[in-house]
Amino acid sequence: MTTLYIIRHAEAEGNLYRRIHGWYNSLITDNGYRQIAALKERFDRIHVDAVYASDLFRTMTTARAVYEPKHLPLVTLPGLREVGMGEWEDCTWGEVARFDGEQYQRYIACDPRWKNKGGESRQEAQQRIYETVLSIAGRHPDETVAIFSHGDAIRALQARLLGLSIGEMHTLRHSDNTGVTCLEIEGEEVRMALQSDNSHLSQEISTLARQRWWKERGDAMADANAWFRPLDMDRQEDSAFYQRLRERAWSDLYGDLRGYDGAGFAWEAAEQAKENAACLWCAMLEDQPAGVLQLDLNRGAEDRAGYIQFFALDEPFQGKAVAPQLLGQAVSIFRPLGREKLRLVCAPGNGRAQIFYRRHGFEKAGVRPGSHGALDLMEKDISYRPRKIFPGKSETRGLL
Repeated sequence: MTTLYIIRHAEAEGNLYRRIHGWYNSLITDNGYRQIAALKERFDRIHVDAVYASDLFRTMTTARAVYEPKHLPLVTLPGLREVGMGEWEDCTWGEVARFDGEQYQRYIACDPRWKNKGGESRQEAQQRIYETVLSIAGRHPDETVAIFSHGDAIRALQARLLGLSIGEMHTLRHSDNTGVTCLEIEGEEVRMALQSDNSHLSQEISTLARQRWWKERGDAMADANAWFRPLDMDRQEDSAFYQRLRERAWSDLYGDLRGYDGAGFAWEAAEQAKENAACLWCAMLEDQPAGVLQLDLNRGAEDRAGYIQFFALDEPFQGKAVAPQLLGQAVSIFRPLGREKLRLVCAPGNGRAQIFYRRHGFEKAGVRPGSHGALDLMEKDISYRPRKIFPGKSETRGLL
């Protein structure tokens, strides 16, 4: 009997930032690395003969939970990739829901008519991964193989094996990050022994345990998906919104408005936006402005750093999983510019902000002067440099 463990990648940027990442090469989050550690413990007790993964960073990194401790090579195959999302790649879910609503509704309903320009249909992706998985099984008769792939691709494969049409895929439950599906193949018979099992994850590190979009909930603000538009400082409403958040941030930080130069902040933001509109963003939830992201596109370029100059959410939208989406927008702007790290300054005494930034991968990298004392320079790696997890061998690439 041939045994195939088909495993979804650990939590990645798209899962946290609520961005659409099919073939976009996103990174694993800090929580995702905790999931990888839990997956390693699960597979410590399981014999594995070979390990395969799609050729994207998030699956290759997750596969390290198995191939490094067992001293196996990793074979990467494009056939194990996620469904290609075409023109939606790296858009926010909020953006496509608002501006491409008909296609969005087709996608979430698993309508077989869904296909984006430049992408592939679920039918095409299903055939691709089905053929790839069967080819892997044929190369490893009576062996045990770990295969690392992606959520929607794995659901399409499950549907094929269960005899469900693409239109019936919505009846299958969503897989948690690092969820495990196990196929047992004997002759022509394929049995699904496990389906998207996440029993190795605690509630604290499970992605689905912290998200609510996949549940039937009446709370319209649950897991709200933002979309972004340039903030126009020539519009009275935008300027007033920016200045209100700036004033509140200063007051929260220093306890009063002494030394606050609201006109100066507004002028600087307007001048930056005139030079490049990509430096000033308003996060929107449906028709409501929810937050501001101000970037300095020039500072730090010499050492491949991107600076977040101002980052704030309006109070009604705090605690709604929107703040990480602002970080995702910063990554989406800076990474194509060749920046490999994000930087910002944060007051040492701002406990709430310090906890948030550290939770999302920022570490103290130095000290900078501020209006009321020294500020911590915080830095987050957004490059594709591998993070050390376990000692082991390097990846090897191969094609079937």
